[in-house]
Order: sequence, then C-alpha cells, then structure tokens
Amino acid sequence: MESEWPRESLVAAAQSGDADAIAALVSGSHPHVQRFARSLCASPEDAEDSAQEALIILYRKIGTLRATGALASWMFRIVRNECLRRARRAVRGDDLAMSGAVISAEDDALERLEARRVAAAIAELPADQRRVLIMRDIQGHPGRAVADALGLSTAAMKSRLHRARATVRESLLP
Repeated sequence: MESEWPRESLVAAAQSGDADAIAALVSGSHPHVQRFARSLCASPEDAEDSAQEALIILYRKIGTLRATGALASWMFRIVRNECLRRARRAVRGDDLAMSGAVISAEDDALERLEARRVAAAIAELPADQRRVLIMRDIQGHPGRAVADALGLSTAAMKSRLHRARATVRESLLP
C-alpha cells in the first residue's frame, strides 16, 4: 500500500518552525518526491538529484508554503522545475556539476523564468502531442516505447513529436 502525504497538522507544525515536524515532513514526503522525479526526469541520476534538491527546498522554505493542504502540488512544481532545468542543461551541454561553475542569483532567476515559459508552452499543447513530447524529450523514453505505450505507429508518434516541438519552439520565440 502506498503511503499518504504527511498530515496537514504536521505541515502546520513544520511551518511554525518545529524542527521535529520539519524532519518528519521531509522524510514523509521523500517517497512521493522521488516518484514525481522518476516520472518527470530524463535519467535516474537527474531524478535522484532533483528529488534531493526538492527536499532541500522543502526543508529551507516550508514557511513560505501558503496553504497546508497544498504540499503535494507545491512539491510537484519544485520537482518539475528541477527536472526541466536539468534537461535544459543537458541539451545545452553545460553540466555545471562537472565544470565546477557557480550560478549567480540572476542566472538562477532567469532559468526559473525560462522553465516557467517552457512548462507553459508544453501545457498549451494538445494532450496527444504533450504526452508524446513529455515521454520522448523529458522522460527520455525510446521512440518505439513511446509509440507502443500510446498505441501509435512509430510514424504517427514521430509526426506528433515533430508538431509538438515546432509548436513549443514557435511559442518560445521572442
């Protein structure tokens, strides 16, 4: 049986600064955050890194969560943004972990704004194109596996993927 998200009373206690509640909240959220990351990130390594980053953000910023019942959606957004950020870096080929570079606050803010633009562009796609794009480009599944999972021929999957990429590219142009 899958565990539930931590209770709202625990979230409220963590928001008020109770160190034990914060620790319990982070550990109780961990399996859910990992599941989100595995479903959204392109590689197991990115999923693990994104999950860890999301839990660090939860630990540091639980006081900024406005509604105690919104923990799951808040964590999903954090994990999604981390996965998108890592995917963009992989596409650009600038893996900062290997280069030892440090991101400035300004660059980090710009990256987050860009992640929101990309996520919004993807969200605007028709559902059939969005599913193909996410499975192929974000989750990194092989084309044949995507086609099989969606009950499509490889040619149909490639056509939808091409249309989705073109639409996202157009919507991101200045």
